[in-house]
Amino acid sequence: MGGHTPPPRWPRREAPASEGCGRASGSQWACASGRSQWEAAPSTANGKAARAGRREPLLKCCIPAMSDSRASDGPSDPGPRGRRRAWAELLAGRVRRQKLDPGREQKLQESALSLLSSHLNLNHLLFEVEGPPCKKLCLSELIDREACADLSSSFIGSALRDQASRLEVPVAVLSSQMVASSLVQICEAGAEASQGVLLDSEQRNKLSSLLEITRYLLTHSMFSRLSFCQELWKVQDSLLLEAVWHLLTQNIVSLQELLESHADVQAMVAWLSRSLQCLCAQSEQTEASSEHANTARAMLSDFVQMFVLRGFQENAGLRSNVEPERMPQIAVAVLQRMLAFALEALAAGVQEESSVHKAVKCWFSMFSGRTYHSMIPTDCPKRFVRHSLTQILTHKPVLKVSDAVQRQREWSFARTHPLLTSLYRRLFVILSPEELVGHLQDVLETHEVNWQHVLSCVSALVTCFQEAQQLVIDWAARLLARAFESFDLDSMVTVFLVVRQAALEGPSVFLSYADWFQASFGSARGPHSCSKKSLVFFFKFLSDLVPFEAPRYLQVHILHPPLIPSKYRSLLTDYVSLARTRLADLKFPVENLGLYEDLSAAGNVTEPHSQASQDVEKAVTVFEHTGRIPVAVMEASIFRRSYYVAHFLPALLTPRVLPRHPDSRAAFIESLKRADKIPPSLYSTYRHACSMAEEKKPTNAAQVMKVDPGCAEGTLGLLTAALRELRATLTDPAQYDDVSAQVAVVSERLSSALGLSEDDNICEASKIQLSVCAPELEQREQKVVDLLLTSFCQNLMVASSFAPPDRQGSWATRFVTATCAHTLLPAVLTRLCQLLRYQGPSLSAAHVLGLAALAVHLGEARPVLPEVLVGPPFPAGGLSIPKFFSSLLPCGTRESLLFCLRFCTAAISYSLCKFSCQSRDATYSCLSPGLMKKFQFVVLRLFSEARDPLSREDAASLPWRPLYLSPTDWQRAALCLWRHTTFQELSKDEEFHVLCAVLGVVSAGPFLSVNLQRLVTAGARNST
Repeated sequence: MGGHTPPPRWPRREAPASEGCGRASGSQWACASGRSQWEAAPSTANGKAARAGRREPLLKCCIPAMSDSRASDGPSDPGPRGRRRAWAELLAGRVRRQKLDPGREQKLQESALSLLSSHLNLNHLLFEVEGPPCKKLCLSELIDREACADLSSSFIGSALRDQASRLEVPVAVLSSQMVASSLVQICEAGAEASQGVLLDSEQRNKLSSLLEITRYLLTHSMFSRLSFCQELWKVQDSLLLEAVWHLLTQNIVSLQELLESHADVQAMVAWLSRSLQCLCAQSEQTEASSEHANTARAMLSDFVQMFVLRGFQENAGLRSNVEPERMPQIAVAVLQRMLAFALEALAAGVQEESSVHKAVKCWFSMFSGRTYHSMIPTDCPKRFVRHSLTQILTHKPVLKVSDAVQRQREWSFARTHPLLTSLYRRLFVILSPEELVGHLQDVLETHEVNWQHVLSCVSALVTCFQEAQQLVIDWAARLLARAFESFDLDSMVTVFLVVRQAALEGPSVFLSYADWFQASFGSARGPHSCSKKSLVFFFKFLSDLVPFEAPRYLQVHILHPPLIPSKYRSLLTDYVSLARTRLADLKFPVENLGLYEDLSAAGNVTEPHSQASQDVEKAVTVFEHTGRIPVAVMEASIFRRSYYVAHFLPALLTPRVLPRHPDSRAAFIESLKRADKIPPSLYSTYRHACSMAEEKKPTNAAQVMKVDPGCAEGTLGLLTAALRELRATLTDPAQYDDVSAQVAVVSERLSSALGLSEDDNICEASKIQLSVCAPELEQREQKVVDLLLTSFCQNLMVASSFAPPDRQGSWATRFVTATCAHTLLPAVLTRLCQLLRYQGPSLSAAHVLGLAALAVHLGEARPVLPEVLVGPPFPAGGLSIPKFFSSLLPCGTRESLLFCLRFCTAAISYSLCKFSCQSRDATYSCLSPGLMKKFQFVVLRLFSEARDPLSREDAASLPWRPLYLSPTDWQRAALCLWRHTTFQELSKDEEFHVLCAVLGVVSAGPFLSVNLQRLVTAGARNST
């Protein structure tokens, strides 16, 4: 090899080529213990494998190692010249023969260093971090593993200094280049490097070793972060995102240094966005418990936190040394591009379980409270959420107002893509309802918006927040006032679209469009009646909407017209004529409008004969519960006689086989006949056809009454699935924010299962008629009601296993409002009458607890529910819902007395727990005095210890939690409630206090308390 001093010549007799140090051939040199890591790369085909196995970093350590290696080889063959001596003997002999020459030793060291320097490969050197193979060295017992690693790092640092000195470049720049090159080699070494952004296990180990050396170089000021980042971006296509993440999390470089060192900002944003999309897809494709999945989730969370903090921090970027505003812009651009990618995927109709769908789902999962909770300052997430909402609401605003008017029914909460609704709910967690409504208003006033996203956001807002209804109503009132003050057409459009969208979610969430329209324009104080100019503006706006509106809204405007002064009546007349013409063009004249159609929902137009059949069913139901002809039928017979005679009566008088005992339908027909609402000729034809049908039965009757069972079972199956999903949501406390959304889905499925529209005015009478002596339900209604009651009981048990009633949120109130109020209330009350009055003793503990809680929440809704007429043997007059439940608890037998104790204990305990933080009026509204008095009566009659004076120690805690534990100890729970301070205070109230004269019967009751414990235990055992 030219350019360096040749090695010393050893006696051929003492150093044969087959042993020891060996011969130098070409540029290859070797030590006895193996090739040194400082030598040149072998030229043979298996040189790569040889390089991978090198671990000896010290030339001066090779000599003792060679001695040890040679000694371990044992004696060699004598050969032709006599006995061969060991390497150590030859070396010792030569040292004794040569005189000490300092110059010769220096020359030998320089030759060795020159040789090593000329063959040094820094890229391979950076991977040699495990230290020398200590087991092969004679100093192995003196050097531990950590020392070996430190020793290797120091040797690499020394080698880098020498190389930098020889190349006349700064050592920090050289080391940065070498580390960047090694990092790229690691990223390219994986088998799946081109298909993803994650490292495999081998790559992670190598990267860990490389970062260990890099930290050593940083500590000794031998590493340039700026130069390193610049070198990385030169080969960014070969980089894997996980490698960059390790650099950030281990403080090799900072995010600011990394982002601001790139020359092309757009290219860097594109690379980061593409890598994050690939990371999301890989995260969803791997198993949830795998190492890759955990790493991917940690990476996404860290990147989102870093981008949010850097991009949305107030006065961000002022400390930057290069371009102050560059880093925040990059962070915001990456987040914007990721959200735009997700929104475009949803708009394109991404297929479920596809890779894009999984990537979008994974990215949306990062918009959670767990991602933001550790951020300081806390206003960064709020700014990020506002920015994201603005981007969502303004993403590709291609839809016109006319498109929104025609299609907004498709954007209700239940019909919006689940991924988009989940994104809304995650963003809503950070902002309050007031902030959300304010931001929505700001965006609509200052931006051109995507109406699909705006209206779906409104649906999510009113569905997820109970207080959002009043906020939206107030917002609409302000917009209306502004619109009529400045004749602002944009404000009018916003009001009508927002209110109609909120009304689509049903009466349990928002008032109907008909109610809002009548409340806003049905009085002389409305904003439209200020002047003639306001009226002209208003009716011109309504007229412009006519070509695009659904028939339901036109019917609302016709049947509930705005109130205007008589001198401007021509404006209303012109509009009504235009609306009627439009309805006639749609083949849906207003004369054919059904009696019970939902005017708040812009659904598909129902044919008159189909709507008439539904009207007949509803009218019969109302008649059954009230005992009187419905007001809607009486009005239609006078004011809408064409529909009444042409459609309603033919549907009502469909020939059938009449039952022996008149049913509700027959009784309703007879009532109409007595009221002269059925023409005699038509009635005679009906009776004759029924007689003919009886002669031909069962064929014709079966054809008339034929029902498609598959359709009914299908809708019931959908309702069952929705209720099951609601219970699963309550099972996970982390998903409590999704309860409102799932209740909305249940409400929609319930309407389909009943075959009814979302009409909240079906109970038009102020009272509901129930037959307590013989309560009956149709089979379909009973199936639906049983599903709801069972689901409520199961949900209550699930929710109570995680938290007491006062910390369970509003799920129960929403459930009762959405499922049991208005339309289904008569059927629910009838079924509760069957269960409590006639099957109470056989109910399980879970059913008793669930039905008691349901009674409390129905009592909570008493102000908006009608009274109940139960008929004989009860007194005449209507009963409120709480009093109705009290009337269903007889105490005439031992079994009924024990059931009354269980139900009253559960209801009162639940009420006191649920409304513990509210005023006493809340308890008064949910519980009737009769229920409280019955509980006091039964406790004093059954338990002698309840008659003893109470001491301070008797003030027990509320007994709700022991009630749902198995087995249920009703006696202990009742006494615990009896001794509770709040109950004692309520019982002192004159309205709830039991008269002393009534308590005189307690002496006759000891025989019941003797076997109470045995009966209660047996009941609990049977219920479980």
